[in-house]
Amino acid sequence: MNSPVVRTEGLWHKYTRDWALKDVDLTLEGHGVVGLLGSNGAGKSTLMNILCGCISQTTGAVSVCGLDVRRQPLRAREQIGFLPQQAPVSLELTIEEYLRFCAGLRRMQSVEIGKAVAFVIDRCGLAPMRNRLIGNLSGGYRQRVGIAQALVHKPRLIVLDEPTVGLDPNQISGVRELIREIGKEHTVVFSTHILTEVEALCRDVLMIEKGEVLFHGDIGSFRTLAVPNSLYLSCAHPPELPEIKHAHPGVEAVEMISPTSFRVRTNGNREVAQALISKGQDQGWGTEEIYFEESSLEDVFKSLTEEKSA
Repeated sequence: MNSPVVRTEGLWHKYTRDWALKDVDLTLEGHGVVGLLGSNGAGKSTLMNILCGCISQTTGAVSVCGLDVRRQPLRAREQIGFLPQQAPVSLELTIEEYLRFCAGLRRMQSVEIGKAVAFVIDRCGLAPMRNRLIGNLSGGYRQRVGIAQALVHKPRLIVLDEPTVGLDPNQISGVRELIREIGKEHTVVFSTHILTEVEALCRDVLMIEKGEVLFHGDIGSFRTLAVPNSLYLSCAHPPELPEIKHAHPGVEAVEMISPTSFRVRTNGNREVAQALISKGQDQGWGTEEIYFEESSLEDVFKSLTEEKSA
């Protein structure tokens, strides 16, 4: 049986007196992009650095593809590609020179390096400028070079720490598409504060807060963790906005979407829906549709972090 790409058991880590990670048990298998979420200081960077062997955990076991990261560091790192927030590129080298250097650091055989470098240059859309100095590249292309160095040795696990920070919208779009393609063949752990990126790219979500895993599962299940705070209401004979606003104390605001439909913001009280139905029957609104809208990722993130802080 194949080993999971990542497994942690009883993982704890502290730098001084406070624990940065607390009893993290985690298993990642299969291809796809896993969105790593959490507030600043939640423990995301600590977890990524431990997975990649950059720091050693205080206690607990960490393995990548069945290889213990602490006891078999060189073999484990052969299966890991890492792009930290600041791409570790050499500005005075060309793209091809730099990637050949990185392949050598990864202990690749000399006969394999040329083919591997040519592959990632093509895969990351760098072929037209392979002989250009990295110092002369835009931010978006430098990030592509950073991703290429993480891919050059064909690892099973790719760890990307906020790879789109500081890029313009066109560059972000290009890097997102590249990450989406990489996720078809690799396990990608993708840290970001931009929840729309998680929505666009990720199969699963892993959320950490105060060093503890609050959620690990598919993105659809993640959405269900917060009570939706808005209702969609459609009426054949639409009422005035104040009538909807005063239907129940749980209604916080009403927004007109069209002449016959409304978005009703609530405080999370599920009784609001029944109150609107009853009011509509009494007042002859001719209610056609009413349902709670799906929670946004922002709603879920806020709900979990507030719950943890309480």
